Amino acid sequence: MADLNKPVQFLKGVGPRRAKQLERMGIFTLWDLLYHFPREYQDRSIIRPVHTFAHGDIATVKGTVLASQETKPRRGLIITKLVLQEGGGTFYAVWFNQPYIRKQYPPGKKLLITGKVDRGFGVPQVHVTDHEVLEGDEGLHSGRIVPIYPLSENISQRFLRTLLKTTLDQIGSQVQEFLPDGLLDRYNLPCLPEALQEIHFPHNTSSCERARKRFILEELFLFQLGLGLQRNRNIKKAKKHKYMKESLTGMLLKNLPFRLTPAQQRVWQEIESDLVGPYPMNRLLQGDVGAGKTVVAALALCKAAGSGLQSALMAPTELLAEQHAKSIMGLLTPLGIRVALLTGSTRRGRKQLLEGVAGGEIQVVIGTHALIQGEVEFKNLALVVVDEQHRFGVRQRAALQDKGITPDVLVMTATPIPRTLALTLYGDLDVSVIDQMPPGRQSIKTHLLSLAQAGKAVGLIKQQADQGRQAYVVCPLVEESEKIDTQAAIELYERLKKALSGYTVGLLHGRMKSTDKETVMDGFRRGDIDVLVSTTVIEVGVDVPNATVMVIWDAQRFGLAQLHQLRGRVGRGSHQSYCIMVGDPVTREAKERLAAMCRTQDGFALAEEDLKLRGPGEFFGTRQSGLPDFKMANLVRDSREIEQAKREAERLLKEDPYLLQPQNKLLFEQFARRFPDFIKYSDVS
Repeated sequence: MADLNKPVQFLKGVGPRRAKQLERMGIFTLWDLLYHFPREYQDRSIIRPVHTFAHGDIATVKGTVLASQETKPRRGLIITKLVLQEGGGTFYAVWFNQPYIRKQYPPGKKLLITGKVDRGFGVPQVHVTDHEVLEGDEGLHSGRIVPIYPLSENISQRFLRTLLKTTLDQIGSQVQEFLPDGLLDRYNLPCLPEALQEIHFPHNTSSCERARKRFILEELFLFQLGLGLQRNRNIKKAKKHKYMKESLTGMLLKNLPFRLTPAQQRVWQEIESDLVGPYPMNRLLQGDVGAGKTVVAALALCKAAGSGLQSALMAPTELLAEQHAKSIMGLLTPLGIRVALLTGSTRRGRKQLLEGVAGGEIQVVIGTHALIQGEVEFKNLALVVVDEQHRFGVRQRAALQDKGITPDVLVMTATPIPRTLALTLYGDLDVSVIDQMPPGRQSIKTHLLSLAQAGKAVGLIKQQADQGRQAYVVCPLVEESEKIDTQAAIELYERLKKALSGYTVGLLHGRMKSTDKETVMDGFRRGDIDVLVSTTVIEVGVDVPNATVMVIWDAQRFGLAQLHQLRGRVGRGSHQSYCIMVGDPVTREAKERLAAMCRTQDGFALAEEDLKLRGPGEFFGTRQSGLPDFKMANLVRDSREIEQAKREAERLLKEDPYLLQPQNKLLFEQFARRFPDFIKYSDVS
């Protein structure tokens, strides 16, 4: 069998310089080379006389060299033309700045040419993009379905194509299949040697499609195996801590000024069942903006405190951490539970706070990534809650979990996640969804205005302020940028102060000191500020029921999930609320995004729309979410294959939960090769 871990440097025609160039494309070994798939194909299999093609067509034609000529119309430009004969006619093949062509192809050479047809000079010309000497019936770069690869500087299509063809001819048949017996048969897919041959140099479109489907299922299957292995590892580890049957959660429920919705009750029962179970909880809590996730998280924190255990809640921003601290302190402090806030800005009493956490006197700690600093030590951390988790990296979540011993983990997100993405991102987690809004939440009237119509938004703000209501005005940047012509928060604040004279206007942005931000937010919560001009620091977590207007400036610059989060800052009280998007969208995607916002307030429907518009890589941000960089699979297009991969992974792991059986040795090696982070961070959800 061929050694596929062999560096490409040692392939004929590569060497150290070429190897460095290939490394920039992520190609280090033979395996990397074979799995560097084409980004598209050109069908150059149809060879016709040049006169049958129209001006501007991409044509593949063949002919015999009769003569050559070279012109230099200006400095730095050399035009080389070969006169080729086909049948009874002739045409010109044209190259730019490639003078060696004349010597390389003397009269009598038979060539296969691909390029754009130019019929503007009488005799047809073909501006050559690819060519080769015709020695047999089939060429490599023309006369067939030709692969087009993603490239980096100094690597050409011809070089990469030739390198892959040579490599496949030498070792392609020696590549070992690693997928389980039966899987390929169930879906009528080719084995690995055949699939590699057909994905790179397909005989026809149907064989290429079968190979493509094989690699899509292969990628998704390996990833689902990783999620399944993670789940099995989580189940295997017994907890070191136990929750008591205490009455604090009952007291909290009695003290609430409202009743939990049936959806909240169902989700709390699922979480509580996990907490009292023998194995660590690993659960995702999904809920649309305003669905009431915080109170469910508070019940879990209360359960831990009532059992003499500690818990931590980590949020991505100081503002959101502060908002959580206010809400949760209000719920838990009356029960005698000590709650503390720890962020990077915490200075006063920091030493005493850290001592209280280390000694176990502080039962609940709420904070930002400051929680994972080395100076923070817990006595008995049993529960970790991560809010808006997709904004944290794998290592950050791992670092917080490492503060405890087999802690229970609750991951929360207000970004609704489509089913296909949830299956892929969170296949190792149990999922709870609060799919019901609290009673009294009104529909938010959403409209799009052009910048020229912005005065209508100011009029609505005045009307609502006169009725005692408040408004947000949000814009994307803090200060002017030469690169992005947008309305900055500071300049907008100055303009609105003039337009809203007689009303109190406040300013909030991420570069303000923490104490200044808190002063502004307290003023807005109390109603001392009528209009809050802000950047997206108020995107999540801010809860001011009296705010009824959300104006989003330059709305086309925001993503769909962000727009939905911002709209969720209003409509939290009993009064009719409004979301006004101000902007002049130019691109089709921006227009569709804003139209979707006006059309629906269903976060899950918007998430599906967002996934279609932007694709999975941008939906969360690959690096932070843990979503792998799939070469072939697409989470929007391949929903059926995701289901198939999940089913096949479950089937295999039922027979071999940790891939320890000899027949799965090659499969585990492939899994470890593709997703090393699953091995390195195998205890991380």
